[in-house]
Amino acid sequence: MIEEFGVDRAVLEERFSDEGTPEFGLPPNYNVAPTDEVYAVVERLDKQQPTAPPQRQLRVVRWGLVPSWAKDRKIASKLINARVETLTEKPAFRKAFAVRRCLLPADGYYEWYTDDATDAAADKPGGKRLKQPYFIRGRVGGVLPMAGLYEFWRDPNAEPDADPWLWSAAVITTEATDDVGRIHDRMPMLIEPQNWARWLDPRESEADTLGRLLVPAAAGRLEAYPVSTEVNDVRNDGPHLIEPISVGPDAVKAPSDG
Repeated sequence: MIEEFGVDRAVLEERFSDEGTPEFGLPPNYNVAPTDEVYAVVERLDKQQPTAPPQRQLRVVRWGLVPSWAKDRKIASKLINARVETLTEKPAFRKAFAVRRCLLPADGYYEWYTDDATDAAADKPGGKRLKQPYFIRGRVGGVLPMAGLYEFWRDPNAEPDADPWLWSAAVITTEATDDVGRIHDRMPMLIEPQNWARWLDPRESEADTLGRLLVPAAAGRLEAYPVSTEVNDVRNDGPHLIEPISVGPDAVKAPSDG
């Protein structure tokens, strides 16, 4: 799963009612890759005022979680997603699930489909398995508030005058619904607006309660359509990557096509 982030920061600030903003904004990115910087919505407690409610902030984080105990940041590329089925079991995610949850807002995300014809072609001498990228987004548009976890990692090799703390995050995924399950078997978990406050609140740590806030996208909420294979190269960027294209008869139909 690769995110697409083209939302203006002002839109995010208004949509998520954050009380703090990053020192710098991110340019639109239509082909976010692991370890790239993305926005995350978090809530933080003020240590100077422990009884005050948490403050909602829009932060810049790196996609690919680096646990506090990691020896280096290389592990990030292996922890871009966190399976909902094992959140309370995996050491890399267990603590973050309890106290460091976030929303990762994006316009949508990409997944790749391989049909029987391309699988068969790959079995021939010199054959290559070709995957058709699809862009998946909300059927009525808007920002997808994907559930995520975030962590802090202190870089032991940071320069004396540099901030040694790295903020990183992972997307929580689940089994895909029928709407997009024909394209890929996993999809991001979403948090409905009425549950944002409870999900983000670092004072809420009951696993069962938090688990009930995680929901797959409701039937009919998402739509998918094929896009250019240019997205297969993370060096390519631009709004043209999410423009729909026509594909051959063997390609899977987008859910919006029935």
